[in-house]
Amino acid sequence: MLGLLLIYFIWKKFAELAVEYGKHKWGFAILGIAIYYVGSFIGGIIIALISMLMGNESFIEDQNSLVLGLIALPFGLLACWGLYAILKNMWSKKLVDSIDTLDESLISKS
Repeated sequence: MLGLLLIYFIWKKFAELAVEYGKHKWGFAILGIAIYYVGSFIGGIIIALISMLMGNESFIEDQNSLVLGLIALPFGLLACWGLYAILKNMWSKKLVDSIDTLDESLISKS
């Protein structure tokens, strides 16, 4: 249940960002959710590698999936936040570049 709520809020934030900048709402909402899962997966791999390097190979095998999911959760959220910040920054720069200023319109008419 908590996972569905988290997916809903990720979908909502990415959809709102896409609508704000005139992009495809569903495409970027699904991209945000996919990035969450990719970030969680990479976080799980990092946790497994760290436990192997520390000599505790049984850490992953002894834990249940809920605990491992909660440990990997920050990695997924960090990946979502990073993509959201990159998209917002990139799209806001393009929006500022496309706005004509008064000086440019006066120069081009002369």
